Order: sequence, then C-alpha cells, then structure tokens
Amino acid sequence: MVKRAYRYRFYPDAEQEALLHRTFGCVRYVWNRALAERVRRYKDEGQSTSYVETAKWLTAWKRDEESAFLREVSNVPLQQALRQQQNAFTNFFAKRAKYPRFKSRKRSRRSATFANNAFTFRGGQLRLAKTSAPLDVVWHRRLPEGADPSSVTVSCDSADRWFVSILVEETITAPASAEAVVGIDVGLEHLLTLSTGEKIANPRHERADRRKLAKAQRRLSRKAKDSNNRAKARKAVARIHARIADRRRDHLHKVTTRLVRENQALAIEDLAVRNMIGNHSLARAISDASWTELRSMLRYKTSWYGRHLLLVDRWYPSSKLCSTPGCSHMNQRMSLSVRSWTCPMCGTAHDRDVNAARNMLAAGLAESENACGGLVRPAPESSGGGATR
Repeated sequence: MVKRAYRYRFYPDAEQEALLHRTFGCVRYVWNRALAERVRRYKDEGQSTSYVETAKWLTAWKRDEESAFLREVSNVPLQQALRQQQNAFTNFFAKRAKYPRFKSRKRSRRSATFANNAFTFRGGQLRLAKTSAPLDVVWHRRLPEGADPSSVTVSCDSADRWFVSILVEETITAPASAEAVVGIDVGLEHLLTLSTGEKIANPRHERADRRKLAKAQRRLSRKAKDSNNRAKARKAVARIHARIADRRRDHLHKVTTRLVRENQALAIEDLAVRNMIGNHSLARAISDASWTELRSMLRYKTSWYGRHLLLVDRWYPSSKLCSTPGCSHMNQRMSLSVRSWTCPMCGTAHDRDVNAARNMLAAGLAESENACGGLVRPAPESSGGGATR
C-alpha cells in the first residue's frame, strides 16, 4: 500500500471561493502566530514547544475577540497547519530541511488541508466543511475502486486556478520484472542521454515562451502599484508561468514513467542542483530542465513499481573516464565544450554524454551489488507526503 495523491481542477462558486480565501488567510495567520510564539518562547524561556501546546494556543486564540474570525472557518485546516509546522521543525532538527519561515500573503502558496473529519466524499461528490454545495470538480480520471480519501488539500495558484488534491491509500500492481538496466546522464542540449545511446530531447519550455513572458512582464512593470490593471497584468504573467510549468511537468512524467516501466534499475548522478544554479551562465537553463523534479519522480516511481534507483556520487568522473571494458584511461581535464573524444589508450571514439551514461550504469551496479549479486542501494525515501501520478 502506498499513499498517492490525485489532483483535479475545480471551479468554486462565489460562496465557496470566499470561504476558501478566508480559510487560507486563517491558516497563514495561525502558522505565523504559532511560529512567532515558538521562537519567542525558546529565546525567552529556553523551552521547546510541542504540537499539543500549539493546539491549546489555537483554542485560546479562537476565544479572543481580536482573533474571533478564526471561528468563521473549519477548525481542521488550522490544526493541520500546526501539525505541518511541527513536522517542519522535526525535519529541521533532523537536518532534512531549513528552519521554518513565516508565510507571506503575496508569495506563499495558498492552500488548506482538510482531514477526513472535515469533508465528505459520496457518490463522486466532494463536500468540504461549512460549505452548502459540493465542489464542481473536473474528474478527468477515476479514483481507485473503493478509494477512501484520508485528506483533501485545496489550493489556488498564482494564476487563480483552483485545485484539489485527494490523498488515498492504493495498492499499485507492479509491472512484470524487467531485465534491462540503464544509466542516465542529464544535460542541457539533451535532457537525458541513456547508456543505450538514446538521447531524449530537451523541450526548453521556458525558452519557447520567453518572448511572450518578457512582453507580459514589461506590461506589468508599467502598471501603477495596487491598481486593478496591475492585478490583471500580474495574472497574465502568472498564466504564462503556469503554462510553462504544466508542460514541463507533463513531459517529465511521460519520460520518467517510460524509463521506470522499461528498466529494472536506473543509475543517475546524485547532483547538487542547488549549488549548480549558482552558475549564473547556466542557472536559467538548469532551472528550465528541472533536474530536481526529474529525480524526485524517478525516486517515487521506482518505489511504486518495485524498481531500483541507483545514485552515483556527484564527484565520479563519468565524462572523463573511458567506458570501454578493460580500459581504465581517464582524462585529467575536459571542458564542457568537448562533446566527443577518442581514447588514446584503446582508440575508442566516445560521445561525451553516452560515455558518461555508460560509466554511470557501471558505477551504480558496482556499488549496488552484494555478495549474491542483488541490488541493494535504492534511493532514499522522500520525507514528504504522497506524490501525484
């Protein structure tokens, strides 16, 4: 059994939209006030805070006249915000995440999570607490047979599109065991190069819409602050960004699903993408390729389908090392402009990316084989919740 989130778009009526916007505001208020109190308490009293204590604070805040507006929305999303904050601190102390930050009205994601005691799902209709009508959800694909949602997360993106993410427990039938194994080299000219010699093109979605995006941003910069025209121009920019992100995500899903279904093991370099973005010459192209999201998809999909994701150390000289069996020649230096080279020891002509992918596969398999020859080093599990698709 795995937890899997199914994401759908929906169209709220005026009453639902107003209630959900109030809920988002209350969730942000509770998060920020609890975080501020946690920080003050630790600095002044030297005491840590548990979720139970923050839940008691929430009860007191709802009784206070200044924050009585918290009673206008469902209590469950507010409690869920405190639970998420507790998890954020747990991940911080375990060195899996940065210190929790305050939520901004303009920049933070607008979302609220409803546990199963704050919504009903019957007959294909989803109704949230304190709403009089079910949500108008576009069910573009079916939930698993007999699905019993454990939570529902409602969100509104910067382009004012509404989404509902339904978390269910599902038994995923793994495809037949595959004999193939593949090494993967990520790049910018080609998104992926496989050890089989196949090269998967990089669609460069951001570059395709760059001119349109620049034009929309120039229009936005000319609008008066806090005006209705500026709000409209901001939404136009957000829609272009959303189109880019949607196309990129769809392409990555298709590529990763195919690779995971066709191969029993996949070896990929454990890149520090955040550090690489510090290179201002390549930052935009690397962000557009979205290597981090690619690896995240490979991680949870290999877990779903009983495959193995083998991570190769980022300092492994995959491009400089000759991949020919029995040859151990390694170039001392090789600039990014060198796309092909010939090994001076064995005379093999190498395509730089294919050679790197083959070395990645060899290194991944070498690290993963135990005494019986089994694969034993899958990628670590994510600390987050369910994944989509």
